[in-house]
Amino acid sequence: MSVNAEQLLVIDVLDEDAGLADVEDTRGRTFQLPAEWLPAAADGAAYRVAVVGGTVTFTPDPDGARLLRERSKQTLLDFTDENSAGQEEGGQP
Repeated sequence: MSVNAEQLLVIDVLDEDAGLADVEDTRGRTFQLPAEWLPAAADGAAYRVAVVGGTVTFTPDPDGARLLRERSKQTLLDFTDENSAGQEEGGQP
């Protein structure tokens, strides 16, 4: 996983029995991490990710989930479906 200073992770689902957290990152990728790596792991919790000298650190970010949702909304607003655009111009459904 390539990580930069703006990397966020949000827990989508926490499986306490398996000890795994399903997370989503700022690029829309989903994967699993051991829940023990994430301080105060809970559904919807967000973390800033930092990599320094080969060490990965997950720091809780109380605003992270909101920021990730806003970024996802903006991505949807910026998306243009070429087929939809052609239908509007030509008046064909």
